[in-house]
Amino acid sequence: MTSKNIRSGFYSGSFDPVTLGHADVMARAMQLVDRLVIGIGVHPGKTPLFTVDERIDMLKSEGARVAPAGVTVEVVTFAGLTVDAARDAGCSAIFRGLRDGTDLDYEMQMCGMNGAMAPDIGTVFLPASPGVRHITATLVRQIAQMGGNVTSFVSADVARRLAAKLKK
Repeated sequence: MTSKNIRSGFYSGSFDPVTLGHADVMARAMQLVDRLVIGIGVHPGKTPLFTVDERIDMLKSEGARVAPAGVTVEVVTFAGLTVDAARDAGCSAIFRGLRDGTDLDYEMQMCGMNGAMAPDIGTVFLPASPGVRHITATLVRQIAQMGGNVTSFVSADVARRLAAKLKK
């Protein structure tokens, strides 16, 4: 694949909170597209720490921080299938970050299912950079809730937002 042969890509997750691992995937995906749509999956059965609006704000801020010149970043929410959200956003690829072999096994299954439902939308796997491979939003939330220091796992802006949220 050469740079910029995918015009619009879709990167989805719950982003609760946005971590340096998420930013790593965003930055690397932006090297391949002119437009990255970041989709926040909203599921009524889950109770996230941050509201949808707070996550949108975080993603806009983090996206702007890592976006190279000429790349458009959009943030949307969706409640259905990722492939449907990607199609609705006009994207030809879904980006997925991989931390380890467990992620690969799961994401390969999802890739197969997505490919069967939407053969016109490809999946691009981006291995996590070594410095962020260990970061998960779940662990960041847990560490922050227990009063631990999360500054090596999230940007300064997200760390500030976490501290303010947990003060309440």
